[in-house]
Amino acid sequence: MLVFDLRQGGPGCNHLSDTPEPMKLATVRRLWPGEINNMKLRRMILMAATVAAVSPVLMAQGWPPTPDHLTMPIWPGTPPDNVVQSHPEADLTTPKDPLIAGRVLVHLGYVSIPTITLYRPRGTNTGAAVVVFPGGGYNILAIDLEGTEVCDWLNASGVTCVLLKYRVPGTGPYPKSPAALEDAQRAMRLVRHHAAEWGIDPKRVGVLGFSAGGHLSAAISNLYDQKLYAPIDAADSLSCRPDFSVVVYPGYLALADKDFAQNAAINPTKDTPPTFIVQAEDDPVHVENAVVYFMQLKKAGVPAELHVFANGGHGYGLRPTELPITKWPKLVETWMQTIKVIPPQ
Repeated sequence: MLVFDLRQGGPGCNHLSDTPEPMKLATVRRLWPGEINNMKLRRMILMAATVAAVSPVLMAQGWPPTPDHLTMPIWPGTPPDNVVQSHPEADLTTPKDPLIAGRVLVHLGYVSIPTITLYRPRGTNTGAAVVVFPGGGYNILAIDLEGTEVCDWLNASGVTCVLLKYRVPGTGPYPKSPAALEDAQRAMRLVRHHAAEWGIDPKRVGVLGFSAGGHLSAAISNLYDQKLYAPIDAADSLSCRPDFSVVVYPGYLALADKDFAQNAAINPTKDTPPTFIVQAEDDPVHVENAVVYFMQLKKAGVPAELHVFANGGHGYGLRPTELPITKWPKLVETWMQTIKVIPPQ
């Protein structure tokens, strides 16, 4: 391979269309195979570094999950309160959908067969686990933004993630429809049923949800003793009460059409699990959802932590922006250490 090493003699050759200043041909020599390989390696490293700088979450796992992740339906047959969908399950994302942190997100719709997908930590396993509920207004599931990307973060903290693909649309909020909450209850019981097999401590299984999924986290945290479906197998003899709950920019917890009165279906008691809540004051879904629920928890004597940020809007997931609110995952890690779900790092 021949390489020409051109040394520019002046500032004039800034664009291909420019007339160059005099240039000096410094070297014409042959590159040996070892040098060529080194150059290729340097180019590959430079390209990888550039990609990482442009999109730090580009390597996040997407949807559908890869075959190395266990995925299983949560119901052995037809789900209770079966919801017949008008279309097959599909990604409903369109070019008109807004980007989040410069990236598209999957809008998974027409889900009739709910599943759980297991994401195990790649390094140290703390034994803790979190069942994740993506949001989407009980109409679609933001399955990567508020699902697979969450599992990447939890796995990096030594936490097993179990991603619930619950039924949508028209499956919540409870009691309008019990379907999504039935799926959440069944998923929690299955995780405890498989705890030993999956390397999970059944006494450290929490939930984390966004938007409608945030409501679902609150619902299962308070309605875990509601028998919404007839028992099917041994898993249904286990508790579906979460050991802790993370509620991210929730909806349906304060009723805007009733002067932000609390949702009558959600009534915390002293047995409601410790809860972490985060929301932005400028959230169009209304920050009152977080504040009202926090006050309910406080009155019931439940250990709770509330973070309200001035700016952030809604639906940012874990994707980092210039806004401080997108650093909430670190706050959750610290909180999980405080309540002794995971060890100090």
